[in-house]
Amino acid sequence: MIKNDTWILEMAANGMIEPFEPRLVRHVDGLPVISYGLSSYGYDLRLSPSEFRIFKHIPGTVVDPKNFNPANLEPVALHSDENGSYFILPAHSYGLGVALERLAVPENVTVVCIGKSTYARVGLIANLTPAEAGWRGHLTLEFSNSSSADCRIYANEGIVQLLFLEGAPCAISYETRRGKYQDQPEQVTLAKV
Repeated sequence: MIKNDTWILEMAANGMIEPFEPRLVRHVDGLPVISYGLSSYGYDLRLSPSEFRIFKHIPGTVVDPKNFNPANLEPVALHSDENGSYFILPAHSYGLGVALERLAVPENVTVVCIGKSTYARVGLIANLTPAEAGWRGHLTLEFSNSSSADCRIYANEGIVQLLFLEGAPCAISYETRRGKYQDQPEQVTLAKV
């Protein structure tokens, strides 16, 4: 069953989402922002300003998830103007960011991340993995820019929506099996095997 705003609010009070915004924020200091915070059946996470990386082409190399070479990623500068702080994801490229909020997923819940329509309408696709039952940390977020134009991705503003799905308790949670991505810090976490 998908969980509603009342349940999310209760669980956030117990540390499921930190920092937590109990309303859907659309303006900060009178200026419009890409919405973040609690919605009817989900929570819109913000992109952290701490780090964003894009894949770069290194002739003669192949990206290998079993033996990932960090040299295939380069950091992107954080820019600021009157519209806010942002990273630029070049046209037809792929990048990794990290969520500002830290999650602590309950043992009987799995979280599914979906892209926000505001970004989808400019060609940005959020390609995210679920946060399984018992998972903790800052989600590493994956994006592809399918448009032929560079795309601004705003830090400290909404980037993906989380949907919380409750089920019967699982036999082995992410915490129990000591999953390899447990307790991710607020920085991009690279592929692990």
